[in-house]
Amino acid sequence: MIDFRSDTVTKPSKEMKDAMFAAPVGDDVFNEDPSINELQDYAAQLFGMEDAIYCSSGTQTNQIAINIHAKPGGEVITHEESHIYKYEGGGIAKNTGASVRLLRGNRGRLNVEDVSKWINPDDIHLPVTQLVSLEDTSNRGGGAIYDFEEIKKISSFCRENKMPIHLDGARLMNAMIENKIDLKEYASQFDSISLCLSKGLGAPVGSLLIGKKAFIKDARRVRKVFGGGMRQAGIIAAGGLFALKNNVDRLAEDHKHAKALEATLNELPWVDSVLDVETNIVVVNLKNAADRDVIIGKLNEQGVKIVAFGPDMLRFVTHLDISSSGIDQTISILKKIEL
Repeated sequence: MIDFRSDTVTKPSKEMKDAMFAAPVGDDVFNEDPSINELQDYAAQLFGMEDAIYCSSGTQTNQIAINIHAKPGGEVITHEESHIYKYEGGGIAKNTGASVRLLRGNRGRLNVEDVSKWINPDDIHLPVTQLVSLEDTSNRGGGAIYDFEEIKKISSFCRENKMPIHLDGARLMNAMIENKIDLKEYASQFDSISLCLSKGLGAPVGSLLIGKKAFIKDARRVRKVFGGGMRQAGIIAAGGLFALKNNVDRLAEDHKHAKALEATLNELPWVDSVLDVETNIVVVNLKNAADRDVIIGKLNEQGVKIVAFGPDMLRFVTHLDISSSGIDQTISILKKIEL
């Protein structure tokens, strides 16, 4: 199968497995797993931040950050299509007891005007605005990349108003490959960053939460409360370290493959439009919503897996387990679909 359902379906390479099997381990709840400590130190230095903590998933790192930044009864500002709102099981309400101010924005992205006009005044009838959360790249926005100048404006506004700003950077490295911005300069705009290692970077498990030492100390406590304390997890952390050291630059190949799919899809008679491809996600708007499941079925019969992304939408996600020949094969199959 050529599996475009998500970049979470990647399998570790032989080299990554070798690194994992050779990893020294200890008890991470006691801060004694050398492989986890190495991963955390490497990530903190890479981003120019003080510390990091390794967790089981991006949902966990996001939810830990929100739990520290916001309090019960407070309000979190985010995009209406953001992962922290749509795909984390209502965690903001359940884990933190905070409400959410959803903004429309553009392809998952906000601007400083969007944010500034929704900071609640000091009024007992309204929740206290406590956190702004951005997502780069935006999953629901088809892998759209934030304009760094806009990030800087939002960050400056938040700091002027003494409000923390969090980044759901699940696919941040995809953005960094394209925008060429210095990673430390980029990271300096945020109080906390969540980075997924098991998507395009290809590790089997885990995400990092990165921030200041005091914040990560708090995060370690919250992770324990959430049941996320791990023991000899250096075996999986070593896969994440290998991914950060070896699989970042190659993301450009995934983006090239996504652009090739975009070009073909735009020529097909059953496609209404394709969101402009910026990274590794291709979102297709269909002319006829009734064709959605038919197309998914026809592709599946030919060994190509994709997912529905809305009533009349399809999504393809390229990743390291899809080769150039796999892209060529998929394009050939797409061109032969008749409805």
